[in-house]
Amino acid sequence: MPLTIAVMDGQDLLKTCVAPGRRQGGSRGQCTLPSAEARDRVDAARRAFRDYHAQCFWYLRPDLNVTLGDVPEIVRGLRRNGGRKGFLLAARLCR
Repeated sequence: MPLTIAVMDGQDLLKTCVAPGRRQGGSRGQCTLPSAEARDRVDAARRAFRDYHAQCFWYLRPDLNVTLGDVPEIVRGLRRNGGRKGFLLAARLCR
């Protein structure tokens, strides 16, 4: 899947981050993923949020409970303000 560099709104970003063939459903961009894959993605997003909070997510509460629905916002923040390392981490979150 090609990596999209443009800044997008949450729905477009979610479509980019979720592989084709996976269904989206529910609110806040929740999608159907195998539980182990979803858990790994959320764990990685939580680590990224914690590590890049001051640089990328200063406008969010530091004690935010990151869920699968928050992954597109984490990816957007990393791409915008995370520098090269954050951009590469965002690409890994979108796999």
